[in-house]
Amino acid sequence: MKQMVKVGLILALLASVAATTLAVVNAVTAPKIALYEAQVVAEALKTVAGPYQIGESLEISDSTVSTLYSLLDEGQKSVGYIVQLTGVGYGGEMMMMVSYLNNGEVIDARLLANSETPGLGKKAEIPSYMEKFIGTGGTNSVPQSKGELSKEEADAVSGSSVTFAGVAKTVAYGSNLVKSLGGK
Repeated sequence: MKQMVKVGLILALLASVAATTLAVVNAVTAPKIALYEAQVVAEALKTVAGPYQIGESLEISDSTVSTLYSLLDEGQKSVGYIVQLTGVGYGGEMMMMVSYLNNGEVIDARLLANSETPGLGKKAEIPSYMEKFIGTGGTNSVPQSKGELSKEEADAVSGSSVTFAGVAKTVAYGSNLVKSLGGK
């Protein structure tokens, strides 16, 4: 019985030391991680805005859309939106930043946070991967299957069908949202 109490106390002491250590590490790293994530979002906003200015942001209570930013021309007239979206790929949730004209046409897109497979789904992080969506969503629908892509584009996404489908579905969702806003 004494032996069990001794082992129990040692385990409790080890668990409390481990919990305290983890709490200290979290307290030190959490602000740095938050700052890094904010920098990634700020850089993505600037990149996808293209020649336009970023206007006000609007928080959206939607499981796919977290934030909507207005896009303004030089005369401060609304020309579209940047939408921060969350989609689902092979590795789970993917955060994306996509800019659209008021008619839903994709200006630019970037995949940010994700857990896609290295060498396959991670290709979606490369800006050239997203080029297949630029110009779609307005009068041309967003390609949502490999059959809607050129052979060269389809070859570029081979091996990552689930990632491509998740990205395409998310880009199309954002396009439809922007169309529904109608430049408001």
